[in-house]
Amino acid sequence: MLHGNRSLRLNRAERKAMRAACSFNAQLMDHVRPFIKEGVTTAEIDRVVHQYTLDYGHVPAPLGYQGFPKSCCTSVNNVICHGIPDSYKLKSGDIINVDVTSIVDGWHGDQSETFLIGRVSDSARELTQCAFDCMHASIDALQPGCSVVVIGEVIVEIATQRGFSVVHEYVGHGLGRRFHQDPSVPHYPTRQARQHRIFPGTCFTIEPMINAGTRYTVLDRQDGWTVRTRDNKPSAQFEHTILMTEDGPEILTTTRDGPQPGHQF
Repeated sequence: MLHGNRSLRLNRAERKAMRAACSFNAQLMDHVRPFIKEGVTTAEIDRVVHQYTLDYGHVPAPLGYQGFPKSCCTSVNNVICHGIPDSYKLKSGDIINVDVTSIVDGWHGDQSETFLIGRVSDSARELTQCAFDCMHASIDALQPGCSVVVIGEVIVEIATQRGFSVVHEYVGHGLGRRFHQDPSVPHYPTRQARQHRIFPGTCFTIEPMINAGTRYTVLDRQDGWTVRTRDNKPSAQFEHTILMTEDGPEILTTTRDGPQPGHQF
C-alpha cells in the first residue's frame, strides 16, 4: 500500500482518537521519568510502565507483540533498540532509551527518549544531543504533501556533520489502529521515500537511531529482539508520533516535563 493512499489518512474523529492515545502516552512517559535513575533496574522501569498503563484501563502495546515479553523497551548504551527490561541496574555514565507505546481505545501512541544517568561522558552527551536535534530538525522540515525523503535527508546531514552515523535497518512507521503500518519512514534517503508523500491526515513516527561509530547493527540471536551496535559503541534515539495536518506537522506526543525543542543536554 503506497504512502498517501486515502485509506491511511485520518478523518477528524480518527485524528481526535489519535491525539487522545498520544496524550496518554506522553503522560505515561512523564510518569515513568522520575524512576529512570541510577540504581534502578530496567525491570523496575517496565513494572512502572505496565502498572500505570493498566491503572488507566489501557494496554501496553509492546507486551506480547510478535512475542515481545515486556511492556516497554529499555535500550542501554550500545543497545540501539528493542532492549528487553531485566535485572540490569542503571549506573552513572549510562545512557538509556526508554520506548513506550500505549493502546487507548484501539489507537496507538508511541514515543521514546534517551536519558542520561548520573555523570555521562561528553561524547555520550553529544551523541544524545545529536539524536534529539535530528528528530526535531526533520519534523521542522516537513510540510503538507512533502516527500518522505526529506526526513532522511535532514537527519543524515546533521549526523554526518557531527561525526555520527544513522542506522538503516530500523525505521519510523505509520501509526494508528495498528502498531506498524504504512508509510515506512527511513531516517536516510531512499528511492522509495522520494516517491511517497505525506498528505494531511497521515500519522507516523520519526525515531532516528544515531550511533557513535559504525551504523551497522547486530541482532541478538538468543532473545531475537535486542539490537546492538556492531562495534559496541553507544547509540541514542528519540521518537515522536507526528500527525500531518493541513497546516503542517503536529507533534502528538509532547510531554509536560520532558525536553522541548531547542533543549540542550
